[in-house]
Amino acid sequence: KVPIKGIERELICPACKELFTHPLILPCQHNVCHKCVKEILFAFEDSFADGGSESSNQSSPRIRISSSSMDRIDRISRSGIKRNSLTPRSTLFPCPGCQRDIDLGERGINGLFRNLTLETIVERYRQAARAAIAIMCDFCKPPPQESTKSCMDCSASYCNECFKIHHPWGTAKAQHEYVGPTTNFRPKILMCPEHEMERVNMYCEICRRPVCHLCKLGGSHANHRVTTMNTAYKTLKEKLSKDIEYLISKESQVKAHITQLDLLLKETECNSERAKKEAFQSFEKLSHVLEEKKSAALRAIEASKNLRLEKLQTQVEEYQGLLENNGLVGYAQEVLKETDPSCFVPTAKQLHVRIQKATESLKSFTPAAETTFEDFVVDIGKQEEILGDLSFHSNGLEIPEINEELSRMYNKALISWECPGKTDSADLYVLEYHKLDREEESVTWQEIEVCSKSKVISDLDDDSSYAFRVRGYKGSVYSPWSREVILRTPPAPVFSFLFDDKCGYNSEHLLLNTRRTSVESRAGYPLLLGSERMQVGCYTTLDYIIGDTGIAKGKHFWAFHVEAYSYLVKVGVVSSNKIQKLFHNTHDVTSPRYEQDSGHDSGSEDAFFDSSQPFTLVTLGMKKFFIPTTPAASKDPSSRILPLPSSLGICLDCDRGKVGFYDAGRMKCLYECEVDCSGVMYPAFALMGGAAVHLEEAVTSKYGQYHDDI
Repeated sequence: KVPIKGIERELICPACKELFTHPLILPCQHNVCHKCVKEILFAFEDSFADGGSESSNQSSPRIRISSSSMDRIDRISRSGIKRNSLTPRSTLFPCPGCQRDIDLGERGINGLFRNLTLETIVERYRQAARAAIAIMCDFCKPPPQESTKSCMDCSASYCNECFKIHHPWGTAKAQHEYVGPTTNFRPKILMCPEHEMERVNMYCEICRRPVCHLCKLGGSHANHRVTTMNTAYKTLKEKLSKDIEYLISKESQVKAHITQLDLLLKETECNSERAKKEAFQSFEKLSHVLEEKKSAALRAIEASKNLRLEKLQTQVEEYQGLLENNGLVGYAQEVLKETDPSCFVPTAKQLHVRIQKATESLKSFTPAAETTFEDFVVDIGKQEEILGDLSFHSNGLEIPEINEELSRMYNKALISWECPGKTDSADLYVLEYHKLDREEESVTWQEIEVCSKSKVISDLDDDSSYAFRVRGYKGSVYSPWSREVILRTPPAPVFSFLFDDKCGYNSEHLLLNTRRTSVESRAGYPLLLGSERMQVGCYTTLDYIIGDTGIAKGKHFWAFHVEAYSYLVKVGVVSSNKIQKLFHNTHDVTSPRYEQDSGHDSGSEDAFFDSSQPFTLVTLGMKKFFIPTTPAASKDPSSRILPLPSSLGICLDCDRGKVGFYDAGRMKCLYECEVDCSGVMYPAFALMGGAAVHLEEAVTSKYGQYHDDI
């Protein structure tokens, strides 16, 4: 028989750290007090309503929510999860037992079962703890008598006399179930929380919870594997009994492990004291070195100060001698009183030289010593950085490396990193970043703690460069910083749109995916059939598609990538008042270059063709980016052909009437030109032959938030 005192740890709620009161079984199989669940959910609701963690920290003093739980509440509240206004409580619950976010389902707290078995055990523990404290009768007139029994049907305690009065012989109440005095009244029949009039009689093996026959017939457990409650009872009781018997049979082994753990506890204490002593000695050595350096620096400054003061004081005395009736001037005045020439001349000659030097010093006054001590400024920048990285030996903790291919800047920054050995040796990572600003003298790094190997960062300034670095932590040990990686944000806020499948969309030639984020041009039978109408030297028409959202003002940026196999793709913008010309452009039917009666020679049509277009597009294809010809452009065609970037971006500035085409990976402008923004501007794309364009997906957090940016 296990002593009640030995199981106290199993009877403590992980939230309030007190004995369970009406514990509820969470889907993760942990138990939490009914009141604690409500208080955590109220804190959760407050964090949603106020948009921060300050109000959520003002929960009941009874509950002790850990900092990690509060961090997860704040994280979920900031992640943008939408809640149904008809649901009074959020369905996500941060379990204080396993530190995970648990989905409570549509019914929330009302869908949880009470752990009646745990309640009974807790009540037995309480009775053992308060054996000397009597349970009084609930119906006696003051003063109440000590109760002798409790009725489970009435949920009340009675003395002998009151029990006879309220449970008379020959009535239905006489058949009530009664036990010894207790304060724990559990229901005789467990009812289904979803169907309150139905008792549970089955056990869902998938969800690991009791269900009723309505849950199995048409409820959320319709397709789940269930068994009868008696079968589940026998199976689980048999398994639990076998496991307990096995543990009891291994009692000697458990005691051996306990003895070993006791030794490890003592060894840990000794080793920690030794480590503290060594760390103290190391820092004492550094402190002695710093004290010596400080003393030497202060002595040097003091010596320099005394020497300078002496020189300046001497100079002061010399200038005081130039005053009337004082010093050199007074002496000269006395010499002038000499009337004997033979005596005056030797003395006056020597005195005249001194007077001339004093006169020259008045004309060009220079202090005898500098007052500044700029030469004595101690530069500790490098030492500060070294001391900042001062840590325990890393013991093989690998230096993480930021993966520039997986990291990207778009509507938000996604920074990803990995360890060279491909092993997750760190428990925690710290990501730091700062904006590169030439005007700022000192750099202030912003720090974020991350448990995974990637992080999404919001609220970065547009058209700015940022430096990123990361280091790994394992307990109190951390690795050196990774190499700094510099990434640049887009030149303008990101504009989100989808391909328009209605306006001018040619479903015979173009193929859209279901999300309308990718379009593909297939060189199939429609293109071959259309070529029958083409003359020799003519090219087939381009298939155009535009975005489903327009831009009326402001500066906006969007990005996409073109498949490497694409033969011909044109990208740019088109005005709303010229969309009809876009889809009925006669220049797409036949080229004047090859018409016999056009009168144009080869190469003379480029300027005419570009200037006559009702839209602004650049040409891509065959892994190349073609810069349009302009009067100021180089005559060498090779200078207008650039390698096709992996990701392209377009920046439209309606206020300035400019459109720029960017290498979206480096945020470098490849070509910029003027554009007429008199109407609403739409992103425009044209494809011919085998080609495909994919819109860049918005960067979103990884905590199940909605794609608000799309």
